[in-house]
Amino acid sequence: MTEYIRHDNRKLNELRPITIEPGYAPYATGSVLIGFGNTRVICAVMMERKVPSWMQQQGIGGGWISAEYAMLPYSTLTRKRRDSSRGKLDGRSVEIQRLIGRSLRAVADLSKLPGYTMWIDCDVLQADGGTRTASITGAYVAAKLAVDKLIKNNEIKEKPFTDSVAAVSVGIFQDHEVLDLNYIEDKDASVDFNVVMTGKGQFVEVQGSGEEATFNQEQLDGLIKLAKGGIAQLTEIQKSVIEA
Repeated sequence: MTEYIRHDNRKLNELRPITIEPGYAPYATGSVLIGFGNTRVICAVMMERKVPSWMQQQGIGGGWISAEYAMLPYSTLTRKRRDSSRGKLDGRSVEIQRLIGRSLRAVADLSKLPGYTMWIDCDVLQADGGTRTASITGAYVAAKLAVDKLIKNNEIKEKPFTDSVAAVSVGIFQDHEVLDLNYIEDKDASVDFNVVMTGKGQFVEVQGSGEEATFNQEQLDGLIKLAKGGIAQLTEIQKSVIEA
């Protein structure tokens, strides 16, 4: 039986080419340009010496991690209007930036960021599917680079991250379970999942649904297995960039 080959010549369990270029935004405390195939996202971290007002009002110590996400107007084939010109945030952008923040906070001891808010800005330069998963994966690297710089400069005393975090998409496309969907696969997938996991293999979040379709337990197990394999590869790539 001939093995199914995807339209971009990848195997079912093969990631797109992953690139992570550190130091892309020189004024940020930590930054990367991450690529999942043709998807490109700038992830930049800046530290603010204040915490949200609700933390002050409730007397909560430590710090906070928050994220903002945006697709630049030229990131898609047709111009995407800026949220600022529309006067309100796009619902999808709100959902994704909350996901990025949750994902980073899941692997952070916020008590070790006393008085700081870590702002993570993820700006999509080019979208070809998987912008949220690329954003989470790149955001962790940018945040870790920022923390290492703060410790070196004696601005914080301890490393706040207890583990790494990365994300990948999986889905069912043309009756096949596939890893790391690009736009062609994503738009026509009958089942679509986004999986966020730590480097130690713990789940942070699983978002999944059928698109006018259903899936069974065997398919669910297969998709989760695919995601775990992909995230293990992403974790190793993250480590190599941070250590370098």
